[in-house]
Amino acid sequence: VRLVESGGGLVQAGASLRLSCAASGRTFGPYAMGWFRQAPGKEREFVAAIDWRASTVYAESVKARFGISRDNTKNTVYLQMNGLRPEDTAVYYCAGGRGPFGTGRLNDYAYWGQGTQVTVSS
Repeated sequence: VRLVESGGGLVQAGASLRLSCAASGRTFGPYAMGWFRQAPGKEREFVAAIDWRASTVYAESVKARFGISRDNTKNTVYLQMNGLRPEDTAVYYCAGGRGPFGTGRLNDYAYWGQGTQVTVSS
């Protein structure tokens, strides 16, 4: 299984970015997908998840600003990030779930991408 993220970059505060994660190597639809992030010197933290029915869950810090979605025909999951803040600066990782339900627990995800850097300047 391979997950490849794209769409990161350097933006100013208040800007938007859309991250993409292309999955290959297994049937995409029945599994949850998630986004996590890791800032320098900090632990990896949950951002958003989407389950096999497209139900979503978000970290409180990004709720109402970020949106996760999936296109099973393209084996791709997206993270739309609006109203970016300097504290959103991190490497963002796509994760493939062990099962159908989206959670915020790292151990519930079996597959990880290499990450894409998002930097938000003030």
